[in-house]
Amino acid sequence: MNRNINRRKFVIGSGLALGGLGLGLSSFSAAAKPLKIGIIGTGSRGQGLQSLVNSIDGMEIVACCDVIPFRLKEGLALAQKAKSYTDYKALLNDKNVEAVIISTPFALHGNMAYDALDAGKHVYCEKTMMRGIDMIQKTITKAQANPKLIFQTGHQYHSSELYRKAREIIRSGYIGDITAYRCQWNRNGDWRRQVPDPKWERLINWRMYKEYSGGLIAELMSHQIDFVNWTSGSLPAKIVGFGGIDHWNDGRETYDNIHLSMEYANGLDANFSCTTTNGFEDYQIKVLGSKGTMFLNYTTGKIYLESRNPQELGLVDGVSGATLKAWEQGEGVPIKANGDDPTRQALVDFRDSIHNEKQPESNVITGGTTAKCVAIALDAVWDEEVKHWGDYPELRV
Repeated sequence: MNRNINRRKFVIGSGLALGGLGLGLSSFSAAAKPLKIGIIGTGSRGQGLQSLVNSIDGMEIVACCDVIPFRLKEGLALAQKAKSYTDYKALLNDKNVEAVIISTPFALHGNMAYDALDAGKHVYCEKTMMRGIDMIQKTITKAQANPKLIFQTGHQYHSSELYRKAREIIRSGYIGDITAYRCQWNRNGDWRRQVPDPKWERLINWRMYKEYSGGLIAELMSHQIDFVNWTSGSLPAKIVGFGGIDHWNDGRETYDNIHLSMEYANGLDANFSCTTTNGFEDYQIKVLGSKGTMFLNYTTGKIYLESRNPQELGLVDGVSGATLKAWEQGEGVPIKANGDDPTRQALVDFRDSIHNEKQPESNVITGGTTAKCVAIALDAVWDEEVKHWGDYPELRV
């Protein structure tokens, strides 16, 4: 990690900004032939992705697949003209489909993503990438055997200008040596969805059942686990956690609260917590450095100093008077960045990666590594044991 980047690059005006950092200029031309996409899974997440695709030049939904009839009907209604499928393999055999978006339950991602690559399709696979280390490895191997096919994992914060700037600040050493991450994602609600017919209970409320889901770890914590891996450039050595079904005794199998701790070989530690009974402060990431603390939520970020005297920390060069005043009063200084929807930008990045024949930043390897973290974390929580990274097969990349 480069600790010697000029601090002036990171402090401009009254807020923190990164010199020279951007999401990259796209060489995509609006006159180019639209990318023809098949969407596998047209539930609430799939429909959300469809709506975003509809707002992006150069992308077109040409096929929809779902096993639940009313979900499929809703998905087709969002597409101007799309073929209808109830079998994803039939969609993959559609020669008109160039790329697929996989937005099905977590446990179904693996076979679908592998089969899509095998059928010669580009893949955007929602997080968590897939379940099971063997399946993760199988998919990585298949993707690397077909390097012209783009594989993007739906950890959309890799596409966020704010989170990219946050990563650069962290890795520059600006807030000092990073010793800890404190992450939470709290909600107040039972996470249930209405079911028009009991026969669809397990598929509509799939997040509640181990057959399909990794619960809060796979659905929420995975984004923050991915962020820690991405910004620290490291991986956990040990993982421990606990949780339970302590509040919503409604037949669910996945826990309604989870607490995880990860210890890294370099001494870094990261804690993650989720609950479904209190939404105070919702989502946040705190990055604790020896010189300061970074605070991130969905679309904004701030930096707080450890000392009210910036001179003691060597944080004067290029700092404006307004910034100095804020720090001297113990206030946070905003990270200046675009806070637009990172999921939309992730889909734009998917389009551009295909057009430019370049793998995205959130790819099969980063996604697979985070999926391995999720697999170990699930074992740690369900087995109530400390799990060691070295006791699991290494991913061959």
